[in-house]
Amino acid sequence: MIEIIGAGLAGSEAAYFLATHGVEVALVEMKPKKFTPAHGSADFCELVCSNSLKSDDIYGNACGLLKEEMRRLGSVTMEAAARCRVPAGGALAVDRAKFSAYVTQKLLSRPEITLFCREQTELPACGVVATGPLTSEALSAEICGKYGNALHFYDASAPIVSAESIDFSHVFAQDRYGRGTGDYLNCPLTREEYLTFVRALVSAERATLHAFERGEIFEGCMPVEVMAARGEDTLRFGTFKPVGLTDGGGNRPYAVLQLRKENAAGTSYGLVGCQTNLKFGEQRRVFGLIPALAHAEYERYGVMHRNTFLQSPEILNADFSVKTDPMLHFAGQMTGVEGYVESAASGLLAGIHLWRKLNGKPPVVPSSATVMGALSRYIATPNGDFQPMNANYGVLAGGFEEVREKKERRRLFAERSLKEIESFKKAITL
Repeated sequence: MIEIIGAGLAGSEAAYFLATHGVEVALVEMKPKKFTPAHGSADFCELVCSNSLKSDDIYGNACGLLKEEMRRLGSVTMEAAARCRVPAGGALAVDRAKFSAYVTQKLLSRPEITLFCREQTELPACGVVATGPLTSEALSAEICGKYGNALHFYDASAPIVSAESIDFSHVFAQDRYGRGTGDYLNCPLTREEYLTFVRALVSAERATLHAFERGEIFEGCMPVEVMAARGEDTLRFGTFKPVGLTDGGGNRPYAVLQLRKENAAGTSYGLVGCQTNLKFGEQRRVFGLIPALAHAEYERYGVMHRNTFLQSPEILNADFSVKTDPMLHFAGQMTGVEGYVESAASGLLAGIHLWRKLNGKPPVVPSSATVMGALSRYIATPNGDFQPMNANYGVLAGGFEEVREKKERRRLFAERSLKEIESFKKAITL
């Protein structure tokens, strides 16, 4: 029986692939006996920071392309996302509770999977470790003791407010550039309102981190108050940019906070791009300076927590296996891929590679012309300044430099990638 440690996105993908290919799986998950500081549901694949899986544009966005690559390989998380999606313009967003419940049911319905609810404190000889960026202290110590070079960075999640507490007299529904069906609520700010908000945000009291939580903050998850401290216009040219949005009178606001549905019923909305480490009372006070949120009721305050990732280029191969223990694989954010979809993709690949090895076949890494293959190579390529990486066109193999129009170039990247994924799919068939 093969051990999969952790039932997050990566672990669930690995377990499901192996199970559907006839492998007996011991799925070890410490919830609900023990929770990390950021988790609260007993179900698998709990989405902590956001309910968005980012763009679903296959031909214009690298993460959208990655999703399609995964769909073609039978991804269980992409199946769940399709069943549990909520309107979000051009993004793929899901009802968190339904998404987690769907994946949990899919895995537990497989007779090949046996669930063990316990905290894992030792590494298996053969299997996949996908305990995520909040790996328990005991297992973290085991990993560091065996391989060393574990690094830490920090992640922050955004607040969620109830829909009924939003002041809709200060809101207009519109997706940026008219894409989608009005899935975002926009909270416009005048110049004076914006500057008042930014100044309060920068001076607000932050939650104190414990000694073990202090360290480097990953740029992609920077708290909104840290971004605001870089300059009063930083947010207005970033998360709060008004570009592509016009109010009911056809005017573009000075700045805009967007709210995105958190569930299919539309009873909860998340503050887009407002990951924060402010104290809860300060969150209520500062975000309350935005007219639409003056009387907002918070279903969840933003929190900040420690994430852990490996110095993967020194430890892992491009098939996510340990260089010194080739039957042991790591997957998920701890490998240095950043994001829900990227983590799930790494788990799917780890499951595929382990399955081939169990059948006496060597691993086959997808082409670097695919997002999956490019990220696989990224985590294994020597890098003196290794940092977590999202799906992006920069990691893909070069080509089409003669095509000057960006939209056309990205379309060509996607067409090439999907052909390569089909070739990979044929190559891994036993």
